Amino acid sequence: MPVSRRGSGSVTLPSGQSLTVHHRTTEVGGEDLPHATKKTMADHLRKYESLFTLTPQRMRMIVDAFQDTLDLGLKQPGQVVPMIPTYVFGWPTGEESGDFLALDLGGTNLRVCLVTLKGSGQFEITQSKYRLTEEQKQGDGQALFDFCAECLRTFIEANFDETERQKGINLPLGFTFSYPCSQERIDHGELIRWTKGFGAANTEGRDVAAMFKESLAKYELPITLTALINDTTGTLIASHYVDPSSKIAVIFGTGCNAAYMENIGSIEKLKDLNLPTDAQMAINCEWGAFDSFQHEHLPRTKYDQIVDETSNKPQEQAFEKLISGRYLGEIMRLVICELIDDGVLFLGQETYKLESPYVFETAFLSLMESDPTDELLMIIGIFSHFFAVETTLAERQFFRALARLIGRRAARLSACGIAAIVSKMKYLENLKEGEIIGVGADGSLYNKYPGFADRVHEGLIDVFGDKGKSIVTHHAEDGSGVGSAIIAAMTKIRKDRGLYEHV
Repeated sequence: MPVSRRGSGSVTLPSGQSLTVHHRTTEVGGEDLPHATKKTMADHLRKYESLFTLTPQRMRMIVDAFQDTLDLGLKQPGQVVPMIPTYVFGWPTGEESGDFLALDLGGTNLRVCLVTLKGSGQFEITQSKYRLTEEQKQGDGQALFDFCAECLRTFIEANFDETERQKGINLPLGFTFSYPCSQERIDHGELIRWTKGFGAANTEGRDVAAMFKESLAKYELPITLTALINDTTGTLIASHYVDPSSKIAVIFGTGCNAAYMENIGSIEKLKDLNLPTDAQMAINCEWGAFDSFQHEHLPRTKYDQIVDETSNKPQEQAFEKLISGRYLGEIMRLVICELIDDGVLFLGQETYKLESPYVFETAFLSLMESDPTDELLMIIGIFSHFFAVETTLAERQFFRALARLIGRRAARLSACGIAAIVSKMKYLENLKEGEIIGVGADGSLYNKYPGFADRVHEGLIDVFGDKGKSIVTHHAEDGSGVGSAIIAAMTKIRKDRGLYEHV
């Protein structure tokens, strides 16, 4: 005879809401009475394990192809992975000092920072955030930069008194513009393409630095745009400013990217600039575009193909679409919807709330993986609160396992990108005992997704063996704010000394 039991528990959802979840489990002989049995879900899980599992051998093949792609981007302009020269020359000394502004145009917010560099790797920061609307992201490009200038004016009025403003503060500003641009000098940047859901018109193919300077002039702001940088480049410089072991910077968040310091002699496409070949320059890889057109190397499933084809930028950012926080939830939603259509999940229930693209947030995967309860109360809360469907324990266990597969694949692919740079620069070949290769890492996936960093490290060991243990990722310093300010300081010093003035 079936036995019905009731229970309850409290869960905290991504919105910050705390819910008390009441649930009824109906059992026969200690087993759920499911509309999807444990056996059925286990059979389906094996299918997805084969689809989403990345073997060490496959990872090493991806690393080899990735390294070839990075080399090609340094040789020739206009490549899929553009390997963008940043005109940030060498590492900071750690002794840079003074007041600098930083503007960070991110995926969700606009952030304005006043950074006081104190030398010896020390700094102070004052900042304000301003919310970006979807209309601003998709509207006119010049209007977007006008909004940036308005926020700067508000920030200056709040942080500098009238006497200071009348004296003419004229602060150098580093503008963190985290979208792929081709640069001919450090205060120039022609937008190649929008990413991360942006689509502001009349901007792609134009010099966004010039557009921003026009907005600064319109609002008569006492600011000099000194450097246009990518957040990953800023992360590289900020991380090294605080910890000189840092050689690579990576972002694993709404998007994904990497930066590192390259020998100028290896950047063949810059040979006509007559720069000193023994100097170094930071390279913004823009590696999210890896394998975007030929699709020869990445393990794309049919769900990844749907994500690509239905995105606002189809046939672009193939690597990013397998890794970044913008897409992981959508990949899982597509799997769930397929199982609903096949009559496996939620029989007899209304599932229309799961039909809208991107309604299933990547944060849900994170919560599922970290659910500590035997009954998986967090997963009950997610599906009942957001999608008005009830779940069996077998389904919830399947969802957690599926989230783990998708999240693990993302981390292991991320490790492939890091490994490609490490291999290219031969960082492991001359490493002394006890030395490490520091990788400054930032972004919501790295910082918030449970086990993401550990899985990256596991992937690096799978690629390099025990030598991979010498590659250590750590939470990066604030590249978009502090890093941008440090680069503005480095650029001002370089220009004052008359070094490489034409760039």
